[in-house]
Amino acid sequence: MTFVILTSKPGQFRTELGDDLRQVEAYDYVAHGRNRAHFVIAEVIREVKIRIIDEGVPPVVNAVPSKFFPKFDTVEKARHELGQLAHAGPGNTRLVRL
Repeated sequence: MTFVILTSKPGQFRTELGDDLRQVEAYDYVAHGRNRAHFVIAEVIREVKIRIIDEGVPPVVNAVPSKFFPKFDTVEKARHELGQLAHAGPGNTRLVRL
């Protein structure tokens, strides 16, 4: 199994799960009481193009091959990486598991 971390930032862009990605865990990144990002750890069932939608006007859709995303052998490794990303920010930040 292979896992990736998908990121969405409210009002900026969102990353969508496709047919060949299965959500395993989801988290909100909260900084200073505000939701700054949404993360999904997803299992890659088959190499796929992952849709990233820029929420500008007009919206722009990009299809990025999953091979360009960092991959993790286990959910635990992906979770560890996500923890590293979340704690690299300014103080008063936390990950909230959904």
